[in-house]
Amino acid sequence: MGHNTKKITVLGLGAMGTAIARAWLSAGYELTVWNRTVSRAEPLTTEGAKIAATAFDAVAASDLVVACLLDDASVGEVLADADLMGKDLVNITTSTPGKAGDRAEWAAGRGARYLDGGIMAVPPMIGDLDSGAYVFYSGSPELFAAHRDALAVPAATRYVGEDSGSAALHDVALLSAMTGMFAGVSHAFALMRGTEVAPKEFAALLIEWLTAMAPYANGVAAHLETGDYTLGVTSNLEMMVEANGTLLRTAEEQGVSPELLSPFMTLMERRLADGHGDEGTTGVIDLLLR
Repeated sequence: MGHNTKKITVLGLGAMGTAIARAWLSAGYELTVWNRTVSRAEPLTTEGAKIAATAFDAVAASDLVVACLLDDASVGEVLADADLMGKDLVNITTSTPGKAGDRAEWAAGRGARYLDGGIMAVPPMIGDLDSGAYVFYSGSPELFAAHRDALAVPAATRYVGEDSGSAALHDVALLSAMTGMFAGVSHAFALMRGTEVAPKEFAALLIEWLTAMAPYANGVAAHLETGDYTLGVTSNLEMMVEANGTLLRTAEEQGVSPELLSPFMTLMERRLADGHGDEGTTGVIDLLLR
């Protein structure tokens, strides 16, 4: 296929779509853009973008079509009438692994190669190679190889396999861990409210502590890979459940609800009750799998 790798179509110009389009324009790519609200597209014409009147026309303009829309349903609606035969469709719309898999089948049925993406960045990080922004991609390895250079312009790329749902799963797994961290940080700040410690001072301690704790993930990985959940455990489950009592009593003394900590602590207690006091916390993962 004689793909022109310098021509790209971008569908969807929200904050993220616009940032990605700008990155390609400033790198000299020939861009066709489409957005439901045309006014969002107009500023990009001064930077060299062509506005397509319809999504059908936008898709026709380039071999590489990038969708950055509201949700999976929008992707289906916007591309309902487009001719995708022989196109390379890169869908960086936030979705679930299941929906990504369905969308990959849908694209294949329409004659397109498909790549799904999970963006690990906020719009201001796009186009800044020092920002740490990257995008997980999964799906067609041929498509990824063909457009690797173009895809690396807005943000770094991390290809995570041929299963189309893999990028979305990686994305959500990381965001889920972040959510748990946010919960812990929120509880910690709640405990410190009303004390003489300035939030800014406490934040510095928190960051230092959480950074030191992050390699905990390596221990969990070693447990899961060996099947031995006692490997290298210094604070075992029995000790930790005992210590949880102090955490909960302190919360009560400080007038802080334990609701952000309770779910994890309950699982730790269940694992301990099942006779796994000499393990670390890895066994909680087994309890989560339905």
